[in-house]
Amino acid sequence: MIEISVIVPTYNEEGNLDLLHTRLSEVMQRIGQPYELIFINDGSKDRTLELERALAQKDPCVKYIDLSRNFGHQIAVSAGLDAARGQAIVIIDADLQDPPELIIDMYAKLRTGFHVVYAKRKARQGENFMKKFTAKLFYRLLSRITSFSIPVDTGDFRIMDKKVVDALKQMPESNKFLRGQIAWIGFNQTFVEYDRQQRHAGTTGYTYKKMINFALNGITAFSNAPIKWVTMAGFMVSVVAFLMIIMSFVVRIFYAHLSEPGWASIMVGMMFLGGVQLISLGIIGEYISRINSDVKRRPLYFVKETNVSSEI
Repeated sequence: MIEISVIVPTYNEEGNLDLLHTRLSEVMQRIGQPYELIFINDGSKDRTLELERALAQKDPCVKYIDLSRNFGHQIAVSAGLDAARGQAIVIIDADLQDPPELIIDMYAKLRTGFHVVYAKRKARQGENFMKKFTAKLFYRLLSRITSFSIPVDTGDFRIMDKKVVDALKQMPESNKFLRGQIAWIGFNQTFVEYDRQQRHAGTTGYTYKKMINFALNGITAFSNAPIKWVTMAGFMVSVVAFLMIIMSFVVRIFYAHLSEPGWASIMVGMMFLGGVQLISLGIIGEYISRINSDVKRRPLYFVKETNVSSEI
């Protein structure tokens, strides 16, 4: 029986795989429990899949899943969760920013009665100011507008009991935000702190565009606050417009000599109202788009090639 499954989503990680495999294998041997390492190739364009095949040939503990195209980090992790057979499941990225050695402490804490142990970052090396600032702002905003607690300064690096993974599999939404889903599920959760290192090799696949989409998934999946903000903004704009109408009548009737025909005020008003309307439609459209995706009930991913024996 497999005790620990380690899920590693990969996208163009050829420069990291050998060292990652060595460090993960050493960690698992120190823990001394039966394990499996599941690498999910998410449409890489380099030699990532080739190296994963080679690792699987020389190490029977290595499993790999080659997705039919790039589905995104969260879907790749979901594919790994579907394939995992362990009683404890670890999620870790392949860039070695998260130290595999921390799994020892996380597993020890899990065995004391917790169902989720996540890694909380004390420092983030090798990341520019803008990325750190936007990440900090996003997680604190999300924590404030949701009705449950989502840990701040954390990523997907964590270890979970199989009970939590089974609960995740019952959540079929296509726009995944796993760290929010895990927090929403509940159970006993705790953390261990660490300093996040620089990426060992390669470049990050998380562009600012992907980060924005990721943030939108998190906000729209777990909070209705943007819709409430739109309603409040609409109400306030309506109040301001009503007051401007009254003021216009007063000036026209009692201060006609001060009333100058012009288009500036009209244009400002139209642009202001038009901007609020477009923002409102955009926010509402995000929610409708996600509803549309879930209603289609399409599979999250397709597997092109794998050495995992059971169907996923």
